Amino acid sequence: MEKRYSDMTAAELQREIGNLTEKARKAEQMGIVNELAVHERKIAMAKAYLLNPADFNPGEVYEIEDAGEDFYIRYLNGVFAWGHRAATPDAEEALPISLLKEKD
Repeated sequence: MEKRYSDMTAAELQREIGNLTEKARKAEQMGIVNELAVHERKIAMAKAYLLNPADFNPGEVYEIEDAGEDFYIRYLNGVFAWGHRAATPDAEEALPISLLKEKD
């Protein structure tokens, strides 16, 4: 039975991220796009558990890494930031906090 990310230690999470990164690299080399996307999402989730949700503030705007879009955090639930993208204010979504970075 696999452990949940929330039950893993930082060392276990780092090991899992390494394993997933290797799997993602192989999937990319083989051209399996959907498998690559799954591994990238799992990596983002594992990385989120290495961060402190208290470092992210509701009501503030963050940049979505790799997308370059602004994300307005309405509230946090665990390692997920709930809010909306600047371009779609009526579409609430949740993103792992690992996908967000402070705006420059």
